[in-house]
Amino acid sequence: VQLQASGGGLVQAGGSLRLSCAASGRTFSTYGMGWFRQAPGKDRDFVAAISFTGKSYYADSVKGRFTISRDNAKNTVYLQMNNLKPEDTAVYYCAAVRTTGLIARPDVYNYWGQGTQVTVSS
Repeated sequence: VQLQASGGGLVQAGGSLRLSCAASGRTFSTYGMGWFRQAPGKDRDFVAAISFTGKSYYADSVKGRFTISRDNAKNTVYLQMNNLKPEDTAVYYCAAVRTTGLIARPDVYNYWGQGTQVTVSS
């Protein structure tokens, strides 16, 4: 599976962005997908995950503001980010793993996209 993330940019606090992650391969619908982010000098943190059935799970820091979704017909997973805060500034990565569950640990994921920069100004 190859992943291509896009949709990052510069936005003011309170604004919105939608990230997309396009996947190659015919078996996308059997993969659990996740979004992670990494700020300079920090570890890669879990943001959200979605199972192949559409169940979702969020980090507490983004719950109620971010929504993860997927379109299996388009081999794409999305991260809608609303009410963005300066502390959301990071490089955002999408990832995939062949699983039926919801995974928050980055070391479990087998495939990673290249990352897209999100910068939120105050």
